[in-house]
Amino acid sequence: MSQAVQVAAQLLRQYGDDAEVIATLRAAEVAAQGDAEALAHWDDVIACLSGSGAPEGPAN
Repeated sequence: MSQAVQVAAQLLRQYGDDAEVIATLRAAEVAAQGDAEALAHWDDVIACLSGSGAPEGPAN
């Protein structure tokens, strides 16, 4: 399981339906700092949360 999928799953557990919004906010923060590597990570997390590779199961 990739790190992005693990982070996406954790965000789903913690924030439920708001997980994608939280990931987007974090992506904006690192983008504002100019951290391209971290932005790529958060873009991968957002892709997982948006349905292209999102982990299955309850969002407890």
